[in-house]
Amino acid sequence: MKKTDLTSKDLVKYEGNYSEAAFWEKVKKIASKAGVKTIYYALVLYYTLTDPSTPAKYKAVIMGALGYFILPFDLLPDLIPFAGLADDWAALVAAVAYVASAITPSIKEKARAKVTSWFGHVEDSSLGDLR
Repeated sequence: MKKTDLTSKDLVKYEGNYSEAAFWEKVKKIASKAGVKTIYYALVLYYTLTDPSTPAKYKAVIMGALGYFILPFDLLPDLIPFAGLADDWAALVAAVAYVASAITPSIKEKARAKVTSWFGHVEDSSLGDLR
């Protein structure tokens, strides 16, 4: 499977790998290496997952994407500079695209506030297309 081939069905396979504690541990561990945009997308998905109004079918895809994100062994090991997080990024982007209608301005603001608290001032351009 190429990184561009990830679908919602692919992501749901990793749903069982998700746990909130493992998510926060992974984010803490790779935040500086992953960068603002990757962490922002992960947080947007996390906050969408925790929103009670998010439909269950979206939550399964989000849990799959975040499960894939936190896996220590994935298609490209995270230790490889730049390329190591490419497959994680692809999973996050695929999930965001699938659940876009559930991502509210409030969720984006929570994610932005968290990213700002970790990285300092964040330019809109640093957040990618999901501002």
